[in-house]
Parts: sequence; C-alpha cells; structure tokens
Amino acid sequence: MESDLPKVLHPVCEMPMLAYVLATARQAGCDRLVVVIGHMAELVQETFADDARDISWVIQSPQLGTGHAVMVCKEQLAGLEGPVLVLAGDGPLIRPETLRELLETHQAAGAACTLATCILPEPGGYGRILRDAAGELVGIVEALDATDAQKAVKEVNVSIYCFDAAALRDVSARLTNDNAKGENYLTDALGLLAADGRKLAAVAAVPPADVLSINTLDELQKVSDIMAARTAAEGVR
Repeated sequence: MESDLPKVLHPVCEMPMLAYVLATARQAGCDRLVVVIGHMAELVQETFADDARDISWVIQSPQLGTGHAVMVCKEQLAGLEGPVLVLAGDGPLIRPETLRELLETHQAAGAACTLATCILPEPGGYGRILRDAAGELVGIVEALDATDAQKAVKEVNVSIYCFDAAALRDVSARLTNDNAKGENYLTDALGLLAADGRKLAAVAAVPPADVLSINTLDELQKVSDIMAARTAAEGVR
C-alpha cells in the first residue's frame, strides 16, 4: 500500500475500510464482533474507540495466515453455538444482503461451513473453488498451490464464510502450514470438513464488484470509485 498506515485504516470515501465491514456485519444481524489485528494494533483500536461497544480485539502476533487468525480467537470461540461469520477487513464492498443470504443458506442446508463464491474471468491470485463430479463443493485450493487445471477454474473464494461454531473450533485446531507460504490457511478447513463427511454449501455468483479486496493504491481508488457510485445511486450504502 506504499504507506505506514495499517491497510484497514486506509480511507474509502473518507471512512476507514474496516468501518464498512463492521457496519455491514451489524446490519446483517451480528451482535458480537471479534476483530483480529496485528500491524499497528493500537492505532486500529484507537481509531475505533468510539465504536467498540460490541468489539473484542484479538492480537495476532506473529501473523501466520488466515487460519492462524482464527486459531488465536480460541478464547472468544469457546462455548459459542450457532453460526459464525468470518470476513476480511479489506473487503468494504460486501453488502448486508449477501451476508443474510449466506446465513439463510447455511441454516437451511444444516452446513458445517457455507461460503460465498464469485465467477471471475481472470481469477488471478484468488483461491479456486473445488467441486466434485456431481458439482458438490469439496474444498478450496490457494492459487500458489493450484495445479494448471485448477488455475483454469473461474469460480473463486472471496473470503466470506459462515461456519458452525463447533465445527470451526474443531477444524481450526487441525490446520497445518504444509503449503507454499508456510502459513495456516483457513481455506484448508473446507477440505478437512469435506473429508469428515460434513456438509458444505455455497452462495454462488456474488457480483464481482461486491467482493473486491484492496492490496494496492490502484485497487483502493477503484473500490472508492465503486463506493462513491453506489452511494450516489442508492442514497445510502
């Protein structure tokens, strides 16, 4: 991001991108938020000091991947029942209705995990969705670990998950770092659950413009332009 500022504090239409994710989670019905922070954690907490009524902060140090980010929330997940949404702090364009659909699909399917997917003409570095011959979701493979055939898949993971709390506690404890990055990937949880015979479900074809994440200043500007256009069209986000 060519900046010392933590990524999630970079502004999208004059608001930190993390503010949009928190607001969307609340609008979708979440009554408890756990935010995993690392780089310049104190500044992130200070920025949201007036909006922390329902937030528990968890420090991830060192930062060893998305699965590790869930693993450090062991205390917050203990004894929890029902659905748990797992979201990325750098995806401010996600809409509350998408999260509500995710929750409804998850509960109707009786799934251990339900995730949102998107079809991208050029999937790039996104993790690819793996399905069996019957079209059933069986896992995710990260782009760095994908075969050429898997890289040709256009359906991608967009880091929007709904887990059964007990299933998440169990599977996060079994994640390993046997991959190209040497990190604990949350995406590996899907394959482990499928191997256990647990039900997986998906909300497919989320619009690409709703799931853009931010890793560069150009992407920050693109997301800001989309947010500004959306706000102008809808009157409210």
